[in-house]
Amino acid sequence: MSEPGGQAQHPARVRAFEGVLARIEERIAADGLTVGDRLPGERQLAEQLGVSRSSVREALRVLESLGVVSSQVGRGPDAGAVLTSRPGSALTGLLRLHLGLATLSMREVVDTRLMIEQWSAEHAARSRTGLEAMAQALGAMDAARSPEEFVEHDIAFHAAIAEASGNRLTSAIMQALRGAVQRFAIDAVVRLGDTGDLQADHRRIYGAIRDGDAATAVEAIAVHLERAYPPPAGRLG
Repeated sequence: MSEPGGQAQHPARVRAFEGVLARIEERIAADGLTVGDRLPGERQLAEQLGVSRSSVREALRVLESLGVVSSQVGRGPDAGAVLTSRPGSALTGLLRLHLGLATLSMREVVDTRLMIEQWSAEHAARSRTGLEAMAQALGAMDAARSPEEFVEHDIAFHAAIAEASGNRLTSAIMQALRGAVQRFAIDAVVRLGDTGDLQADHRRIYGAIRDGDAATAVEAIAVHLERAYPPPAGRLG
């Protein structure tokens, strides 16, 4: 890893979509928007905030996963995101998490992932949902031509597991972890030098969820994360 001692990294700037989340939250509060009110469209928000439409789209997807907005597909007056609930203290805390993730150490991120992903994998195996998204991510990882491309689809695979758990907050927390996960995951792929074992882990996780084998899915998540992020010498558990 780039920081083997587990020290926090401090990027010079916050990822664009995280800033968009905070600005949208501020706009909802400042404009006094209520349930049923419509936010500006993606293009207008992107222009107002000086960011790309993809950053706006990702921020709105996080808000939708939390049940704060409902996105409408199409054009005209019925297009765009509609406010479905007022953000409360829980959402505010989560948005602050988005903005503060750069200060977390690798072990904090990995330990949090272990808790969330084992629980998610267990519930995904019981419901056997999200399999198509997981399979698509597996195929995309097979075709990846760089560590960065591999990790992009690796994140999608693990996010699909969290979403398949059926818990919107769990899924949103995994979305919030994306920036920190990406930093450490790219380091892990570069260190390992080959993604074959990681893909074998992914296929074991996928197979267990597909077969409804919750115990194997939970155990496979632990094996996978330990392979990618081995604990420091002397660390127990």
